[in-house]
Amino acid sequence: MDIRRADLLDRLERFYDAVPRDAARAENHGACVLFVRESPGWPFYARPRPGADQPPSLADLTVVRARQRELGLPEALEWVHEVNPELLAVARSAGLAVLEAPLMVLDPAAVGDPTTFTDVPVRLLAASAPTLAADVATRRAVAAVGFAAPGTGRGEAGPAQRDAARTGLDVAALDEERTRIADGSRLSALAETPDEGALASGMAMRVDDVAEIAGVATLPSARRRGLAAAVTATLARALLADGVAVVFLSAGSEEIARVYLRAGFRRVGTACIAEPAPLRP
Repeated sequence: MDIRRADLLDRLERFYDAVPRDAARAENHGACVLFVRESPGWPFYARPRPGADQPPSLADLTVVRARQRELGLPEALEWVHEVNPELLAVARSAGLAVLEAPLMVLDPAAVGDPTTFTDVPVRLLAASAPTLAADVATRRAVAAVGFAAPGTGRGEAGPAQRDAARTGLDVAALDEERTRIADGSRLSALAETPDEGALASGMAMRVDDVAEIAGVATLPSARRRGLAAAVTATLARALLADGVAVVFLSAGSEEIARVYLRAGFRRVGTACIAEPAPLRP
């Protein structure tokens, strides 16, 4: 591994370790660290513990998974394969299914222009907007419907399913979202038309000069219109304009990675996401 790539992966490791700590407590379990959220929102994951003398063992995974079950959390483990290559075999021996997701970093010189991908406008959410609560609820609803039908193929689920999935935010969740948007540690975006409403959404999380774009989703009925690429490019351009040096993401598949290639991202490794394998009938 060359020095520049090793330095890049080290910066990503520091990001992965830092981003949950504002909203979660960290529990060390052998060579793993488990992040336990202490505020409303999606549950976090376990990862290899920075500075551990050795990579996580089968015994470490057994302990951390038992703790996740005890807390009612998903048995989720994440890591970068190039940093912890031996963990793939260990996770599989523990009965975990591992998604090997393309890990991609933005080439600032190649970042796409959102208007070349679609004529649907993309806007960033503002902390001071009176519509913030509705906008955040909509972003989450679009993501829920989009991720329920993985891939890039068109489907039937659309605005009606989005509206049915929209739920109100509690005060704590909304306050957290507003605070993070205001301080620049989070960006959220919606692609929407006057007639159809929000059709695609995405977000980014920032720590210092590194940011991860995540949760990019398109309603199945609106796919193949360049919306995901436009949302990604909008977020990437805003991050670069605000001084972010490294923008990265993990694609759900090689097919989805091609969308991000169009937006200016290049593959640098593999992000592994492990969870219990489904039981066979």
